[in-house]
Amino acid sequence: MSYFAVAVGREGDDWEAAEVDLDAVADVEDAAEAMREAFPDADLTLLFVDADDEYLTVMRLDNGDDLRTFGSDAEYASQSRLGEALLGDLEPEDTEEIDSEDEESIAARPTELDAEPVGEADLLGDLGVPGSTLLALCAKEGMMPSDVVSEVAKSIGFSEALEDATGA
Repeated sequence: MSYFAVAVGREGDDWEAAEVDLDAVADVEDAAEAMREAFPDADLTLLFVDADDEYLTVMRLDNGDDLRTFGSDAEYASQSRLGEALLGDLEPEDTEEIDSEDEESIAARPTELDAEPVGEADLLGDLGVPGSTLLALCAKEGMMPSDVVSEVAKSIGFSEALEDATGA
């Protein structure tokens, strides 16, 4: 299974992005170390992993610590070594506990998820992307992981850094 990984780091109000090689990653701690190496002085680092244009993993590291992870579908953990390393220990997301008071998120939410999200869908909530919105983006018909990352980048404000790093 092929993948594309990009780390995004914020220092103060400035965002930077860089492609990240995860070939040697054996577990989430190795992924966290790759994030730290990409942006050692960042107060916030995000990692987005797009696997085969089918699965999305989002990881968040605050001040080099406090790692949180979300996966769009638990199936990714069973499909690849990297999926197992990043998502293998995560529990399915309890989608009933996602904040559903945001009318925009409710309107965007699909009527039914055909995947089993794992981890913490609300890991970007304080940045303007509530868990319900992230779940809705992941479940939206025709939406690829790269599209989800682009939408998240627009909402959070790192689109330009992402474009510079990926050329997209």
